Amino acid sequence: MQIYLPIAEISINAFVLLGLGGAVGFLSGLFGVGGGFLMTPLLIFTGIPPAVAVGTEAVQIVATSMSGVMAHWRRNAVDLKMAGVLLAGGAAGSAAGVLVFRALRSEGQIDLFISLAYVLFLGVIGALMMTESVRAIRAARAGRTVAAKRPGTHGWIHGLPLKMRFRRSRLYISAIPPLLIGAVVGVLAAIMGVGGGFIMVPAMIYLLRMPTNVVVGTSLFQILFVTALAAIMHATLNQTVDVVLAMLLLAGGVIGAQFGVRVGHRLRGEQLRALLALLVLAVCARLAWGLVATPDDLFSVTIGAGA
Repeated sequence: MQIYLPIAEISINAFVLLGLGGAVGFLSGLFGVGGGFLMTPLLIFTGIPPAVAVGTEAVQIVATSMSGVMAHWRRNAVDLKMAGVLLAGGAAGSAAGVLVFRALRSEGQIDLFISLAYVLFLGVIGALMMTESVRAIRAARAGRTVAAKRPGTHGWIHGLPLKMRFRRSRLYISAIPPLLIGAVVGVLAAIMGVGGGFIMVPAMIYLLRMPTNVVVGTSLFQILFVTALAAIMHATLNQTVDVVLAMLLLAGGVIGAQFGVRVGHRLRGEQLRALLALLVLAVCARLAWGLVATPDDLFSVTIGAGA
């Protein structure tokens, strides 16, 4: 069933969009990520203009994150105080990112910038996560314990000022690292159309040393509000939110997130990280190929007769 998207200005099969929304919603609940790192490239692959894909995906992330947060809230797996600090940084980063997005779009460079940013961030994060996950899985199979710091041990972070106690996460650390992580994720949410979970989840586990059982729910809680702010600003300042497209993605995403949460609680932490790393690297490879491969339709500019 073909449906016309007024802002994207193209027609596309509605069932394809429903399927994409459901699949990405499932991943959101499973990994604790907004899903934008996968959905935005998929929308671009289907012909949606990158600027519209970024703005509209922010709306879809809001709904899938809300569904996931509700499921984790019922399991008491959300650190509200940590989420509040992350959100403070995320709100500032999101506002700055939307302004940068607007400036790049006015210069006609936003499409290239989005693709390059995805290749860079996904490649680095995916490689690091895969390396650590493989090491942990091998150690578990061999019956060895991976040398890692316990929750609450942070080395150089203990020397930073503005310390706060996060009782749910059993942490006593400076508020500066969570604020900076939130700000970076906010910028990414605005410019790349991602919730930022593919950066936030590893940062919360490896940098802040939060217990894994509260990382996913806390990440989704922060993503929910940061992407809501980004979506509002994109709609009002850049006019790149396609409501019809967003509603179709939402319909599948909310349901998919609930199933993802249930499956996620049945897998071990290192298995979840390895699966997420594989997805990140696969999307990175596809985007990188699109930047260097010869397009199907070639265009050239020449001076015509009489010019």
